[in-house]
Amino acid sequence: MSPVTAVRLADAKSGWIGGMGFIARTDDGGGSWTVQYRGDGEVKQLFALNATEAWAVIGDNRMLLRTADGGKHWTEAGQVPNDGFLHFVNPQEAYSGNARTVDGGRTWTVLPVPQGLVGDAYFHDRQNAWAVVQGNGSIGVERTLDGGQTWSKVMTRPVLGQPTGAIIRSAGSDDAWVELIGDSGMSQTSYSLFHTTNGGKDWLTVLAHSTAGAGPAPGVAEDEQANRSGGSRPGPLYVVSPDAAFMGGQCPACDKPNTVGWTVDGGETWVNGTEELPGYGVMLLAMADAKQGWLITNEASQPSVMYTTDTGGTHWKKVHAFAAPQ
Repeated sequence: MSPVTAVRLADAKSGWIGGMGFIARTDDGGGSWTVQYRGDGEVKQLFALNATEAWAVIGDNRMLLRTADGGKHWTEAGQVPNDGFLHFVNPQEAYSGNARTVDGGRTWTVLPVPQGLVGDAYFHDRQNAWAVVQGNGSIGVERTLDGGQTWSKVMTRPVLGQPTGAIIRSAGSDDAWVELIGDSGMSQTSYSLFHTTNGGKDWLTVLAHSTAGAGPAPGVAEDEQANRSGGSRPGPLYVVSPDAAFMGGQCPACDKPNTVGWTVDGGETWVNGTEELPGYGVMLLAMADAKQGWLITNEASQPSVMYTTDTGGTHWKKVHAFAAPQ
């Protein structure tokens, strides 16, 4: 069961991982695993509503699998139309980028997005969505309250570093965490993170990570006050609530490249964890709440390794090394 390519928790003890041709589940916090599915293709994403209902996106054709019994049986539910972040709001309704299904994934409709889109739009629900746009020397965030029929700009900033991508996550209809990804160079990537809790009326610059090799953090002025995260390029972003969010950091030039930072006050302050973990491959992160979560590291020709925390990222405990790739 290595390398691991996707992870999703049902709670702090139970959840799923996926990889090349498999899905497995644990109910003891990662100590032991049961393979529940074998098939062709790499597991691209996993999403769980609870301990019994979960979905997996598999292969280049984005086949959608569903379980309603905790993974004992996985059945084909449809095909996801894009590579956006898949999230279900109930067993029938889900969003992937600006695509929506109301029949569990069998059919999808495309929702309108604004011009100049950077990355994928994020639809929190049928009415509320966010999008990063670029144009006329500025970068901004637009919001819709009517399912994409109309969009209004709620944040505008000078480019100050060309954005190459954007990641949006939300913990409520008026909540948005927006990560702007900048240029890359010398194994470094610049990025920034912004947060609003009131529908975009006010924004907090949570992180501004400029690097010598990749240039300035997108949308952040040189004299603007902001926290700085660990590593020389961003790892995964995981939002728990309007108060709590976690982000991995990776440093390809370091002996132990993986670190995790977090905020528990909506981004007013940021803590960079001091523990450094090995693994030069893709880093995976999933949190059950502001204290408990899982971290999986990968490295070519080495087993994927899972760590857990119950201290909000202060300490990570190694709980499982998966079989090495053959």
